[in-house]
Amino acid sequence: MGVPGAGKGTQAVRLTEALGVPRVSTGDILREAVQNGSALGRKVRGHMEVGALVPDEAMGQLVAERLGRQDARDGFVLDGFPRTLDQVAILDRVLGSLGAKLSSVFLLTASERDIVTRLAGRRVCPGCGAVFHVNNRPPRSAGVCDDCGSALVQRQDDREEVILERLDVFRKRTLPIARAYAERGLLTEVDGAGEPAQVFVRLQASLGNA
Repeated sequence: MGVPGAGKGTQAVRLTEALGVPRVSTGDILREAVQNGSALGRKVRGHMEVGALVPDEAMGQLVAERLGRQDARDGFVLDGFPRTLDQVAILDRVLGSLGAKLSSVFLLTASERDIVTRLAGRRVCPGCGAVFHVNNRPPRSAGVCDDCGSALVQRQDDREEVILERLDVFRKRTLPIARAYAERGLLTEVDGAGEPAQVFVRLQASLGNA
């Protein structure tokens, strides 16, 4: 878990590759459930189509099904779950039913100033999905994708006012989860500032100490 723009997804992918275990992303399992057309998938789709949050119990069922697969038997990296204190309790039940438990919880941190600079400068290509940054990874031609030549755009949630709202939501919803895991002795904070490779070195060191 971590502040918006801290690189949670990037670091989760790196960590799963290093450990040889699957990354369990709520976004991925939601899309898979909808594509499969299962009863639960149809239920989830109904919520997603109207822009509503998927109920915690439904998310718990999806996570339970995913963690019960063979490839997750030796471990997994959760990315995007739990997001609420109620989901913490649901995850406890899921893990208990599987005879598993969390070994570590990582919180990627960064200053508000760094997050605003990082996200507000991000530009994405609507054509091929390439990501650039006005300062850290500018395209060869301003405003144009190096790969396919499409005009780059700024995502709505990368605008400064939206970023500040997302940070406020993080403080209200995610920090209580972090505190709950800290009380269990599972939480380790990792500095999320700098290049992804630098952050991963810190994450690996923290994993070894956890």
